[in-house]
Amino acid sequence: MTTNLQASVSPAIIAAALPHALLRVDLPRLGQRLEGKVRDIYVLDGRRVLVTTDRVSAFDRVLGAVPFKGQVLNQLSAWWFEQTRETVRNHVIAVPDPNVTVASEAQPLPVEVIVRGYITGVTSTALWTLYEQGVERPYGLELPRGLRKNDPLPEPVITPTTKATGGAHDERLTSAEVVERGLVPAGLWAEVQRAALAIFRRGQEVARAAGLILVDTKYEFGLIDGAPALIDEVHTPDSSRYWIAESYDAVRGTGVEPENFDKEFLRLWYARQGYRGEGQPPALPAEVAIQMAARYIAIYERLTGETFVPGEQPAAARIARALAAYGG
Repeated sequence: MTTNLQASVSPAIIAAALPHALLRVDLPRLGQRLEGKVRDIYVLDGRRVLVTTDRVSAFDRVLGAVPFKGQVLNQLSAWWFEQTRETVRNHVIAVPDPNVTVASEAQPLPVEVIVRGYITGVTSTALWTLYEQGVERPYGLELPRGLRKNDPLPEPVITPTTKATGGAHDERLTSAEVVERGLVPAGLWAEVQRAALAIFRRGQEVARAAGLILVDTKYEFGLIDGAPALIDEVHTPDSSRYWIAESYDAVRGTGVEPENFDKEFLRLWYARQGYRGEGQPPALPAEVAIQMAARYIAIYERLTGETFVPGEQPAAARIARALAAYGG
């Protein structure tokens, strides 16, 4: 089943932006530059300047550019930070440009907090894979018998993983191991879990009202002045998996993957070309980049109820002007 996705920005406007899709921002005057797959990060005077570019990745590799992706992710995250400000502190100081967030420096916690509302996935560490293989208490969780692939879980669950350093990405952890291994102190870990579940439930409510299902998501927490804070993207199509609700209803119980409304669309396109993350990936055709951009824009508009207004091009010059006006 293919759902007709509507976005306010026409395919012609998206296509016109393709030659200007932002691949790299070079602003050396901002000081130290940290390498990132899909955004450029600068450290300056106790602040971080996060430039979310139009680079898009799949299979942990940078594969191409999708017009307006950076603007969608940056503005959607800013919107979510406002929605969840009562639940947990975040790192945002200012958003001076559609692609830019000025953030407080934070000490990242060494775990990624994955919250899942459905049992799904195909990788070796996916909750569904472990459950189907008969692993007892995957990620230390007590799960009911008789679940089918893509079923909702009785309650959202947390499956923490180590961060992507030293080849330990997606190492399976239980909440007990997070504390026992000294990764996060018990009291702080309990606080992080409470905040993560509260934010996820809020995300589910907003998604449901927009005709979407928030399937699972990744949160990154850190410490600012010793207090926990949310420090990365929130509920964007890069950090979360969304299904279109009517597609899910049509295939529920069959094991067929519902229509994705996130960057999984891109991964699945590469998989259909026979690419699995090894060697040279095929080039991303313009028509696929346009379809992907339309999805990113439509999800922004569905979730926020606001019309997406593309920023001017070229982005690098615009960002430099915005940061100069901000005082960065």
